[in-house]
Amino acid sequence: MAKPLPEDPFIRDLVVRAQRAQLSRRSVLKGAGVSAAALSLAACSTGGSAKPKAAKDISDTDKTVRWDNWALYLDVDDDGNYPSLQGFEKQTGIKATYTEAVDDNDTYYGKVKDQLKLGQDIGCDTVCLTDWMVARWIRFGYTQELDHSAMPNLKNLTPALQDVDFDPGRKMSVPWQGGFAGIAWNKDQIPGGLTSVSDLWDPSLKGRVGVLSEMRDTMGCIMQDLGTQIDKKWGDAEFTAAIDVLQKQVTDGQIRNIKGNSYKEDLVNGDTLAAIVWSGDITQLNAENGEHWEFAVPSKGGTLWNDNFLIPIGSEHKKNAEALINYYYDPEVAAMVAAWVNYIPPVVGTKEAMMAIDPDLANNQLIFPSDATLENTHVFRTLTAAEEQKYGTQFQAILLGA
Repeated sequence: MAKPLPEDPFIRDLVVRAQRAQLSRRSVLKGAGVSAAALSLAACSTGGSAKPKAAKDISDTDKTVRWDNWALYLDVDDDGNYPSLQGFEKQTGIKATYTEAVDDNDTYYGKVKDQLKLGQDIGCDTVCLTDWMVARWIRFGYTQELDHSAMPNLKNLTPALQDVDFDPGRKMSVPWQGGFAGIAWNKDQIPGGLTSVSDLWDPSLKGRVGVLSEMRDTMGCIMQDLGTQIDKKWGDAEFTAAIDVLQKQVTDGQIRNIKGNSYKEDLVNGDTLAAIVWSGDITQLNAENGEHWEFAVPSKGGTLWNDNFLIPIGSEHKKNAEALINYYYDPEVAAMVAAWVNYIPPVVGTKEAMMAIDPDLANNQLIFPSDATLENTHVFRTLTAAEEQKYGTQFQAILLGA
């Protein structure tokens, strides 16, 4: 039985709007265009030893905040408004500008790296990027240190995410949403289902398989299928073995497409029947097009990742950005977002709050995974700058030749 709506009228209004947004999700997704992630590899130079200085904060006199994020990654209503973001503005008096500016980690970095190197404003006060890219920004000194005392709701951060190798103590970043990369298939065309990445190489699927252009997800799944645990120690031999598998499947025509977000279109139009995918997308596809697809964490392991808030070094609205982050760590607000985006929220208490919006979603293992589900997923270990350049170049060579 669903929990009653919250007593707080402000939060109650947000929950009601979240329910409406979830109901209208199908029509919004059908009308939304998602550009494919670019395949070019951005330069990984450190920009020298001198790190830029943080900009002066003018938040006290300028009540604005600008947020860059990925497409379809925040709750939207029928009018194209962001209900939770409107709630933030009402609660804080801070005017927010939200832009779906991130098509791909590398291409976004390519657009802003020269400004970051000089400590200049890149046009946003917070941006959500994936773990490995956040690691790069932190390494180069392109982020501002977070004031945890200004974000009391960080007490709700999931314990397992409170300390990560690329950001010990979460001084520079905190998670926005998380998810898995695994395998999915058209249940109508493959009634027997799939269990492993190796199943994608079955001759019956030749020319109907897709993989992701995100290196860590595609290579992570293949490497684990070959017996390498990606969050442990491994090196050139293990990566090369997986690259050889990918190259063979591309050369032989087994793999039809290597894409970013647009891989979903291939599943819908039938160009691909099975693929390495992102978990939340399959929930979205089924909501939009009917229950035709199934997702599974591969038997030998899938990848686990998070996209994270960070504050660019040139932002002049640090306090306002921290207020935004704090707001989204309220479990009621986090549930409102999760009901629409269908990814894993990093906020303790979100599952309980979700019961007021959609009890079925509260029991969805792709949004609220159990320990058993998480046990077979692993984070692709942090690469050194040299490894990032070397492995990225090998992967991109296949993508560009596909």
